[in-house]
Amino acid sequence: MKFSSIIRRDPGVWAIAVLTGLLHLAFNGRYDIFRNELYYIVCGRHPAFGYADQPPLVPLIAAATQVFGVNVWLLRLPAALAAAALVPITARFARLLGGGGSACVIAALSVSISPALIALTQILTTATFEPLAWTVFAFLIAQAAVKHERRVLLWAGAVAGIALQAKYGIAFWIAGLGIGVLLFPGRALLASRYCWLGMALAAVIAAPSLVWQEWHGWPFLQVMKFHTDHHTNFTGTPIHYEIGQVFAMNLVLAPVWIAGLIAPFVVRDLRAARFIPVGYCIAAALIIAGSGKDYYLFPAYPALFAIGAVAIARVSRWVIVPWMSLATANTAFIAPVVFPILSPPALAAFLDKTHLRPKPDEIAAVGAPLTQVFSDELGWRDLEKAVARVYQSLPPEDRSRAAIVTSNYGEAAAIDVYGRADNLPPALSGQDQYYFWGPRGYDGAVVIHINGDVDRWRRNCASLEVVASFGGPFVMPYENARPIFVCRGIRVGLKEAWPYFKRFF
Repeated sequence: MKFSSIIRRDPGVWAIAVLTGLLHLAFNGRYDIFRNELYYIVCGRHPAFGYADQPPLVPLIAAATQVFGVNVWLLRLPAALAAAALVPITARFARLLGGGGSACVIAALSVSISPALIALTQILTTATFEPLAWTVFAFLIAQAAVKHERRVLLWAGAVAGIALQAKYGIAFWIAGLGIGVLLFPGRALLASRYCWLGMALAAVIAAPSLVWQEWHGWPFLQVMKFHTDHHTNFTGTPIHYEIGQVFAMNLVLAPVWIAGLIAPFVVRDLRAARFIPVGYCIAAALIIAGSGKDYYLFPAYPALFAIGAVAIARVSRWVIVPWMSLATANTAFIAPVVFPILSPPALAAFLDKTHLRPKPDEIAAVGAPLTQVFSDELGWRDLEKAVARVYQSLPPEDRSRAAIVTSNYGEAAAIDVYGRADNLPPALSGQDQYYFWGPRGYDGAVVIHINGDVDRWRRNCASLEVVASFGGPFVMPYENARPIFVCRGIRVGLKEAWPYFKRFF
């Protein structure tokens, strides 16, 4: 892909891209490290071909950014770059489909001011690179169809394989677009040897993670099954789900991506892109049927923005300019919900006053004082310091054999990331990847437990003393006013009891 043409033809696109990147960089270190980011850092420090609940790419990137010490800004630098890169590729997509300068700017602006896309790239998670990966994948298929450049299908395969090493969610998009291609004359792509070579390349790149899952009993599927069986995600009806998508993507921009769904079937010049709306509908159906969260579908929208931009660019500038200005103003108003612009107290007041607090999309998000993401960025350093004080207060003989046990991977990762400065031993947890790391040789003679059930543990300890608590006004409810206790003389050793600690959810 040659982006030089965009620079020459559409300097506005690159201005939007630069501004997008700068905004992310300006705010990405304002709060602290998100729960999952802490977990990814720890996973990445244990290099492997896969992990219980995710492929290896994002954990390895997260760990690499922290080689020289804990740095929130560096951790999120790749996310900021992904946000900026999405702008020119979406504009290039619009250009591929016959759009002019106006269409490129509309497409670029749309992806840069979509609150949902901002939120995905504001922190480093397995979903961070999905908008970019899904868009590039669709762009390459469109290029093969529109320009008859079959060789680019090899690149599409490479993109799919790499994306599968970041998150398995692109499988929905691949399935949807594949069916879309089959339904229209573009199905001739499937007869190309480059298509099959691309699929083979994707399989080879993704194979290590999938082999790891097979060797370990597919823990990822166990995690997904738990969420489906216990209805932990608030997907809602298809209508409610799509209404949520409209607001998440910026209500004022809805006509753009809706045009992207419709235009290929009514505008002759866009017929080659019909596989994309079909792909969106199939991906949406699969995600909703699987009780997926709202953000699982967000990466599909840049492609729709690109198509829709081409369609609506034909409207008078007297309409487009105020329309895009209103869309930008809308995002500016709700920016504190997706960017950590305000302090936690100010953000809490803003959310209460404006009623913009996002509705929970899963059980874990219920009761978040701020948004779930922002609340889960707070309190971790205080937790580590509280545990360090307890650990350092133990007699030397107890300290040498004390195991730090946590109730979830967020607490364990906070100990492992921040505890290095206080010489804390590695934390233990039975949740997800931590379960595979086991009790690390500790027998349970002395256990510092974080956020455990005091009554339950008391029955299994020779002695138990609640020695501290942790929390804060803006952390998640299940991390607030929670106990830290010391158990001595556990009745069943950690090694023997470890299977009972297993929690894949």
